[in-house]
Amino acid sequence: MNNSHAFFRTAAAVTFALAAHASLAAPVGEKSTANVASTASVAYRNVKVDGVNIFYREAGPKNAPTLLLLHGFPTSSQMFRNLIPQLADRYHVIAPDYPGYGQSDMPPMDKFTYSFDNLAKVVDKFTEAVGVSRYALYVQDYGAPVGFRLAAAHPERISAIVVQNGNAYDEGLDNDFWAPLKVYWADKSEANGAKLRPLFELGATKWQYTEGVRDVQHISPDAWTVDQAYMDRPGNKDIQLELFYSYGSNPGHYAEWQSYFRKYQPPMLIVWGKNDKIFPPAGAHPYLRDLPKAELHLLDTGHFALEEDSAAIGGYMRSFLGRTLKAGK
Repeated sequence: MNNSHAFFRTAAAVTFALAAHASLAAPVGEKSTANVASTASVAYRNVKVDGVNIFYREAGPKNAPTLLLLHGFPTSSQMFRNLIPQLADRYHVIAPDYPGYGQSDMPPMDKFTYSFDNLAKVVDKFTEAVGVSRYALYVQDYGAPVGFRLAAAHPERISAIVVQNGNAYDEGLDNDFWAPLKVYWADKSEANGAKLRPLFELGATKWQYTEGVRDVQHISPDAWTVDQAYMDRPGNKDIQLELFYSYGSNPGHYAEWQSYFRKYQPPMLIVWGKNDKIFPPAGAHPYLRDLPKAELHLLDTGHFALEEDSAAIGGYMRSFLGRTLKAGK
């Protein structure tokens, strides 16, 4: 129990430090972004979804258009700590942690199914629990297969989509990172799983944040430290391995999601760290086949583009959403 308390005290302290860290990238799109970020307030809340405590960050007026921010692996809603204040003067922003991530509950694997289908169901019920019936999506990494499941199931709820380094096409999944995962998808053996477990250790977590960035001195080490602390909890790496396996279900949904894009033509902004070795820009361009009016920006940074370019992305979003969304819609 004492160790548990010490962990959460440490995590809280580091999370506070993360919130204080500001992106050094120059703003793009609207000059007011930096001023907005200095005054916005973020609330930290919890809600029960089927008995599981879901932590979420919330900011902005509740009668404004809602933005639902969905995080990637191995992080949590803390990846949006610099972005949320840039948007909260104009939008109602909510960012949940999935079960097993961040401050949300981590139910044991015999009590909760860790799959992308189930994560999407939890997030769907989360939106209902917090009273949100229409929203714009921001999806990154794992957030893409979670968010696109929601969009395909409830197209009437989606006002716009922002995609940041998250796939809905086979292109970009043919690199060295994905090769051992595809082996595991085909053969879920203990030996194949063991080859993936180094991806849950500190060196790999740090690599996700630092690979491909312009200047590593502008990437807060608190980010990977917090993520690793949550992954180092007993049982969490088994959860991560199960979700690595479940990721293999996502390409089977690509045709459905692409059909959704073509049929409903949701307004889309694509902001992509072009130096990402996990989701390279080969995965960004295909969106334009189905959404020719989509707006694409390739940024000179890596997988977690918000770490280096949150001001730039915030500026693009304010411009895009300002053209796309109407107050109260």
